Amino acid sequence: MQLPRIRSALVAIGLLLSLGTIAAASAPAAARPHTGAGLMLTDPSASSAPSGITALWAWGNPIDPAVDARGRGEPQFEPDALADFARGHGLRTVYLSVPWAADEGPFGPWLTAAVTALHGAGVTKVAALGGDPAWADDPTLAATWAAAALRAAPFDAVQFDVEPWAVSSDADLPGVVARLSTMYDTTREAIGATPIGADLPWWLAAKQQPDGGTAFDALLPHLTSVAVVAFSDHAEGPDGIVALAQPAAAAASAAGVPFTVGVETDTPAVAGGASATFGDDTAAALEEQTGLVRAALSSLPGYQGVSVEHLLAWQALIAR
Repeated sequence: MQLPRIRSALVAIGLLLSLGTIAAASAPAAARPHTGAGLMLTDPSASSAPSGITALWAWGNPIDPAVDARGRGEPQFEPDALADFARGHGLRTVYLSVPWAADEGPFGPWLTAAVTALHGAGVTKVAALGGDPAWADDPTLAATWAAAALRAAPFDAVQFDVEPWAVSSDADLPGVVARLSTMYDTTREAIGATPIGADLPWWLAAKQQPDGGTAFDALLPHLTSVAVVAFSDHAEGPDGIVALAQPAAAAASAAGVPFTVGVETDTPAVAGGASATFGDDTAAALEEQTGLVRAALSSLPGYQGVSVEHLLAWQALIAR
């Protein structure tokens, strides 16, 4: 299972590689505190305006590690606690992390209960979330993981967080794109009609492919939805969430692929710097800035709101 620390570090690598390129490409063309299980965290500083946040990455589980080595013993992931949080924040999408061989051991009953509880709380899409960079090199691993996840619980979709972005040069990226495309397609053959989404960094939309279009464009036909990862702690300006995400968001919209825009709430050390995360800011700032993102991008067909990385960090931010 891909962990937030790995994911944030790899996204930061992409930021360092690509910020100069995206500055031009993003100019408009015309444009992780504990809480007890079952305790609903709400943000006392949130305004009465509708939140721009509609989705959440939830990395973790409540399984006792003494019972199963894959367990993390986190009560925030008990089904009722997940449902209370989702209901309290009006979430419509939850990407819930799923371990390898989820249909074996205690994970199946927990996952089934969690998905059911989230649906009851108004979440319309609960996606099995997982990823390992090695899956891009052996796509049968991705297909095996996904098939087991769908046997374990009634997920609405599969969400891949497979990020082999630490390439030595841009010249390696077309090969990475080809491997990811094969991974998505191999998984689709294994799981049938279940939708497949992916987390993709904003800077892929600034990387031209040899045959035309961008790396982001090349991946879209293989996906049912996409989460555009655009980690910044402010919405506006040339390095803000809107400018970073806009080219990828416009491409997804034009291709008819629904999308969310992802923001970070973990610590600066995990996220790759203070400017990449709301983790050293406030819950009110998170709400304010994601509201600006909604205002700027919601007119694009397929826009489905802002997704927060990740449950425990967001709860810590709210509890401060």
